Amino acid sequence: MKRDLAAKVLASTGLRDLLAFFQRPHGVLILNYHRIGDGSQSPYDRELWSASASTFDEQVAFLARHCDVISPADLDHALARPHGRHVMITFDDGYRDNYELAFPVLRAHKVPATFFVTTGFIDKPTLPWWDEIAALLRNTKVSALTMAPWFRTPLLIEPGDRSHPIRQTLEFYKTLPAHDNAAFLAQLRAESQVVAPDISRDHWMDWDMIREMHASGMTIGGHTVHHPVLARMPREQQLAEIAGCRARINAELGAEMGYFAYPVGGRDAFNADTWACLEDQGVRHAFSYYGGFATRASSKYDMPRVAIETSVGTDLFRAMTRLPGVFCRRAYT
Repeated sequence: MKRDLAAKVLASTGLRDLLAFFQRPHGVLILNYHRIGDGSQSPYDRELWSASASTFDEQVAFLARHCDVISPADLDHALARPHGRHVMITFDDGYRDNYELAFPVLRAHKVPATFFVTTGFIDKPTLPWWDEIAALLRNTKVSALTMAPWFRTPLLIEPGDRSHPIRQTLEFYKTLPAHDNAAFLAQLRAESQVVAPDISRDHWMDWDMIREMHASGMTIGGHTVHHPVLARMPREQQLAEIAGCRARINAELGAEMGYFAYPVGGRDAFNADTWACLEDQGVRHAFSYYGGFATRASSKYDMPRVAIETSVGTDLFRAMTRLPGVFCRRAYT
């Protein structure tokens, strides 16, 4: 709310562009999207939609006019430069709307982007855990779920908007050790008394789409095989997820997996074992997801990204790109 108000004041007074002229950024702003389109009626996790197609077009047009939009191959060079307004556009997961809605916009404005794909969802389309959790809670007719021993108190499911219990459950799931994931989901299915819907055929991209984007200059990076929270797994399982993702990208594209994004991406979503696995697989840079502005001081395996969500209006988006040091600070909670 405070960021929105500040962005509006700076835009209406003309101070934003004046401050941007004197405050030249020294680094790279890395924007992260997930889905493009209208998710307001989706049975799945609605917070995954980052922008409508028209808003995304407006955002990319602004970046093309006012910034140097780069690929990750240019990242080290951009970070070494003393001045410049460098931006990277990234997408996570591999949803089909990335190809159908985002890719045409990027191509029309002649700007590159990076797509971090979860290869298991491309190979065998299945409903990811976050979309299943949202669908179960959105469709249940049960008023409360005990979910013992997972939850200390019952999860209340009230009529109408169910975003709070969905978000509460998703946040809890992210903290589970990987070996508890299947049991938690099984209990949620049983208590909700809902059969999760089959995914539609247009949930994920396919390899032909990904190859087309890669051939047109888009970068394809890794996002594991099954999208687990890596830090909740032992090292050998982390390596299997990272190496398996790399192998599939190489097999389908004939390209190495030089870049990787952590599933969930918070500070506790990766650890020293993750970094060792990335080093073993020859990854050049890995990207987190808790805000911040990349500089020369950033770790190569903790390149900060800023979330773009549907709540980011025009004034805030432009303030973020023009004054990233003020509007794109890292979250420390």
